[in-house]
Amino acid sequence: MSVENKLKVIIRPLEKEDIDEVDLVAQKAYGTHHWSKDSFYSELQNKLAQYYIARLEDNTLAGFAGYWYIIDEAHITTIAVAPEFTRKHIGETLLKTILDDCYQKKVKYLTLEVRESNIPAISMYEKYGFESFGVRKGYYQDNNESALIMWTENIFWDKFKSKYEKNISNLKEIIDIQ
Repeated sequence: MSVENKLKVIIRPLEKEDIDEVDLVAQKAYGTHHWSKDSFYSELQNKLAQYYIARLEDNTLAGFAGYWYIIDEAHITTIAVAPEFTRKHIGETLLKTILDDCYQKKVKYLTLEVRESNIPAISMYEKYGFESFGVRKGYYQDNNESALIMWTENIFWDKFKSKYEKNISNLKEIIDIQ
């Protein structure tokens, strides 16, 4: 695919000025049960947290993601994409950003919770080497849905890294990440 035909996605760290738009995306992605603006402001002060936004070339906020890290472990707290941009690899681009950070920070393992019904997200995580290792019953307060607990193996192991590199190579064929 030529560069002209690729979707251009600009990834950068979340800033205070982005939170109103992030809140709107969160409302669209999660409905009435989503993080408050205060939660995002608080996360910006959390020294163990890192959050990113994904903007399109026209400056539209398409999604956001974040994680916490302690020593050699990271917990993905959220990856959200506005419904009008789902299935356009925005979530995957945000996941790539988190994984790139983890490689730089020497984080070995990642974990997350995902709704059992969120098959597209589960498929994406599995594609990148996450495996389900348990269930948190009734985890989501809005509908009492259970969450799968997903983990990676050590991301520095050859098996994981080769899968990651193959996925990123394929992603770069369809997304122009800036």
